[in-house]
Amino acid sequence: MSTPAPAKVPTPEMPGGAPVHGALDRYFKISERGSSVAREIRGGLATFFAMAYIIVLNPIILGSAKDMYGHHLDNGQLVTATALTAAFATLLMGVIGNVPIALAAGLGVNSVVALQLAPRMSWPDAMGMVVLAGFVVMLLVATGLRERVMNAVPFSLRKAISIGIGLFIMLIGMVDSGFVTRMPDAAQTTVPLQLGVGGHLHGWPVLVFILGALLTFALIVRKTPGAILISIVGMTVLAVIINAVTHVSSWGLTVPKWPGNPVSTPDFGLVGQVSLFGGFSKVGVLTGILFVFTVLLSCFFDAMGTIMGISDEAKLTDAQGYMPGINKVLFVDGLAVAAGGVSSSSATTAFVESTAGVGEGARTGLANVVTGGLFAAALFLTPVATMVPSQAATPALIAVGFLILSNSIKEIDWADYTVAIPAFVTMLMMPFTYSITNGIGMGFITFTVLRLAAGRFREVPVAMYIVSAVFAFYYLMPALGLT
Repeated sequence: MSTPAPAKVPTPEMPGGAPVHGALDRYFKISERGSSVAREIRGGLATFFAMAYIIVLNPIILGSAKDMYGHHLDNGQLVTATALTAAFATLLMGVIGNVPIALAAGLGVNSVVALQLAPRMSWPDAMGMVVLAGFVVMLLVATGLRERVMNAVPFSLRKAISIGIGLFIMLIGMVDSGFVTRMPDAAQTTVPLQLGVGGHLHGWPVLVFILGALLTFALIVRKTPGAILISIVGMTVLAVIINAVTHVSSWGLTVPKWPGNPVSTPDFGLVGQVSLFGGFSKVGVLTGILFVFTVLLSCFFDAMGTIMGISDEAKLTDAQGYMPGINKVLFVDGLAVAAGGVSSSSATTAFVESTAGVGEGARTGLANVVTGGLFAAALFLTPVATMVPSQAATPALIAVGFLILSNSIKEIDWADYTVAIPAFVTMLMMPFTYSITNGIGMGFITFTVLRLAAGRFREVPVAMYIVSAVFAFYYLMPALGLT
């Protein structure tokens, strides 16, 4: 949790104590917002170290999946793509939006791309779906429909979508680490998952995951800035030592071994590898539209809530909760989604970890310039990023899942069953069916049906009727012989 915002002062100062003047101050409104260059720099540094784990985590999530042709994305190229897009989007948000809100590949939506889109098409096709979702976001902003669309989905359902994604990425973290494994079909059991192998935990890699999860939560409890990154770094060091001493062979795709040369030239091989409409030929027009819609929803509501929450904490909103210039911020957010697809790093979205920078005093886009610059510098440290084993990085998924759950579950109206039950269905169907699309679709359909059953059909927005009908048709397609 971030510390309270510093009191506004009439004359902000440079790091050396001199007042802020000139073009920099006027452009970023540093004085007007009661900040200083020193605070903006500190805020930018804090935000980067709070969210730098995404450089490691995003390649692990995307790199562990295969497309329909069995192709993996290169881990080193994914590190470059992730850092590049985070640098671009964060700098753009700072320069155009002038807010201390950093962006990077979104956790949750990258799982949608890796586990739902890619297995049904090629990687360029899947990234094309992400680009199209970004275009839709920008169109919604340009036409003023983004906030209207958001208002069509009940608040509790929006929170349930976030919670479902949190539960989903927690399950992914446990599976990718080896803490939980799939029961073999030969076992002839209805239980799909088990603890470790054969119901028992074995080996050093799983121990690294357990220690990493405990360390992450301990640091979160102590409100340590950069808790997730500290845990990843600490557990990676431990894994390198364990691997050097024991020569473990069960780390998975990434073996924790210090590279001979930690600095390298970025590999931009994935940038531009996009097919905008190729996926539709693989899955059909309706399924393709639903996939784009799923990517859109996966980042749409989370980004909106994150942007408004951070801007409020940074005292950038007025008495009515409105943030001046929000359309610029929302447009950059949509552009960032598309940029993530173009770079093959998945959809890029606003990061709630930006509150770490706000807690250090950041109030303007200058903090984003600092954060974006650090992401750009990370482009040259790919060998270091690619030595991090999944067992050291996946505790971050558990922690992020918990934070999403704890921040959102109390805001659901559990007293109103017509929305509480759909919220319950939404959040459980995502991990239980290993599909964010199913969680959203079944939640929407349940909400519409229950409101009709309660005679509250006028309380269902027209958009919800349309979307629910589309999802219902999608689920009935096999029965109708249309697949």
